[in-house]
Amino acid sequence: MTPGSASGAPGVVVVTGVSRYLGANLAARLAADPRIGRVIGLDEADPQPELAALLDGVERVRADAGSVGTVVADLAAESVVHVSLISAPDKQHGGRAAMKEHNVIGTMQLLAACQRAPSLRRLVVRSSTAAYGASFRDPAVFTEDTEPRAVPRGGFARDILDIEGYVRGFRRRRPDVTATVLRFAPFIGSTADTTLTRYFARPVVPTVFGRDPRLQFLHIDDALEVLHRSVVEEHPGTFNVAGEGVLALSQAIRRAGRIPVPVYEPGLSGAVGLARLLGFGRYGLDQVDLFVHGRVVDTARLVREYGFTPRPTAAAFDDFIRAHLDGTVVRADQLAAAEAAVLDGIRQVRAAVQE
Repeated sequence: MTPGSASGAPGVVVVTGVSRYLGANLAARLAADPRIGRVIGLDEADPQPELAALLDGVERVRADAGSVGTVVADLAAESVVHVSLISAPDKQHGGRAAMKEHNVIGTMQLLAACQRAPSLRRLVVRSSTAAYGASFRDPAVFTEDTEPRAVPRGGFARDILDIEGYVRGFRRRRPDVTATVLRFAPFIGSTADTTLTRYFARPVVPTVFGRDPRLQFLHIDDALEVLHRSVVEEHPGTFNVAGEGVLALSQAIRRAGRIPVPVYEPGLSGAVGLARLLGFGRYGLDQVDLFVHGRVVDTARLVREYGFTPRPTAAAFDDFIRAHLDGTVVRADQLAAAEAAVLDGIRQVRAAVQE
């Protein structure tokens, strides 16, 4: 398949997850593309007002995972783009159990509906480089054919492995459908709002003592471009999607002008606790393991097949920084909490050594 090759413009495209940033912006881009007939936005929740304003040209259908099969069949969808994933448990989505229900069971039901849809010709599924896990056994660079060296500890990574397993089954049952799986690196950029961006946007950034992992980021606008091309072009297979180059965690923190706070706690629970103390929200083991071991992927297959190169990791991160130079200062209570967490970590390490 040559870069940018097309095989007929899709008439009806269904996009899941339009109540959130990625799905809403993708649906809006597709609706503005004259090559596409209709764009249907599928979600069980209504979007925020600022996102709803993007969806003027999108036909919205409110449906949960249980009714998605009827919707896809009734619409005679030719392409389905599944981007409705939750990457971290939170109160809004009901915690880890609800997150797994949404990610794994929801995807399984969607793929079952797609399997029964005779009109379907293209399926695009959002995945993540979290599929590779993050451990001390990792290779320097992951390719799409690399298997995880250890079972990931984090819930999101395990969800991703389940989702990709369902897609492999779908490919066997529907070889006539072009199925594309996109393993995205963590999103960054001036408009991205994720666990990662909130981590770097805070004035005090918890790190793990003695670790300086290599990180890759993906500008969210480049993620939208790759998704768009996956709908209007033929790109079967699985692709790593990330910005070229890497940033060490220490480099990223310095570029952001933040204050690193090393945590000494063995087992990394201290890093999670510190994040919560400082008001960063809920950090799962996926994020903690990433900030300990890092993760770097090879994107040669993407560049070759799509004829598109996402902006480098450093450039994507700098765009994020420019949007967050807001003069944020460290409050006294935040600094006190950070100091207390560090001292507690030191005491626990000393106690462990003496035992």
